[in-house]
Amino acid sequence: MDTLLSIKVFCEVVRAGSFNAAARHLGISNPMASKHVVHLEQHVGARLLHRTSRKLSLTEAGRLYYDKCIDALDVLDQAEAVLGDRHGEPSGVLRVTAPVWFASNRIAQLLVQYQNRYPRVVLDLYLTNSKIELAEAGMDLAIRVTHDPEPQLIVRKVGQVPLVLVSSPDYIGRMGQPQSVQDLERFGAVMPNYRDRNDYLLQGPAGTLKFQLQSLMKVSDTTLSRKLVLAGMGVAMLPAWLVEDDLRQGRLLRLLPDHESPPLDIFASYMSRQYQTGKVRSFIDFFSEAMAGSTVQ
Repeated sequence: MDTLLSIKVFCEVVRAGSFNAAARHLGISNPMASKHVVHLEQHVGARLLHRTSRKLSLTEAGRLYYDKCIDALDVLDQAEAVLGDRHGEPSGVLRVTAPVWFASNRIAQLLVQYQNRYPRVVLDLYLTNSKIELAEAGMDLAIRVTHDPEPQLIVRKVGQVPLVLVSSPDYIGRMGQPQSVQDLERFGAVMPNYRDRNDYLLQGPAGTLKFQLQSLMKVSDTTLSRKLVLAGMGVAMLPAWLVEDDLRQGRLLRLLPDHESPPLDIFASYMSRQYQTGKVRSFIDFFSEAMAGSTVQ
């Protein structure tokens, strides 16, 4: 068997957490993925994975080998990227982790535009609101909304997330339209459980005001927060790009529209041990250009 291919399969199995998920991603059968890992174990003379009916885990030898394999594959990817750059066209698989709110119509349109501009780059997107270790997960790039970028990563600010406070017409019909920031404190809210505070800021004619929202439910999925608010559960502070169609069509209402929430900064982060390959640079430059001036009125 092709040992290099077996290494790639092994790394994908570790990244995906199962043979089934890795096989689906690589377009091979589950038995073939297993054969590649067995071949690799025979090749190196060591057991790399603990296998049970419920989960996979790396052996001590597997952890050491996986770390070195990731480094080796990164070097090969960089070599291919150098050749791609010489021909003026980025290429290869670009693994990107991004927040759940990436699953919006605006971002989908931007991703289509990116693929049209760089057809030789295959985007592999992993959406999560949790921070993951890029090297361990085999990711090239992270798009993150944070006030504290990780110091061990190279970061570049690429834009801002405009936030809007929204609710459904049904909920506002029951609770009444808020007339001031202070009125909001009697409203229940859907809150992100990765945020440990219930206070928010709004900037209006009277300056910047802080207020508290009463938590009705906490969730980790921003798209679920949108669906809960659409269903009539309270208010939520959500990314404008996620709800712009709902606002336009009247399914959601923007509360206190003469007030603005301070936007959050978006950073593109990649590992400092890598130089910036053509595919990484192409995505960061494109995303930064696309985010410029993105607002919802």
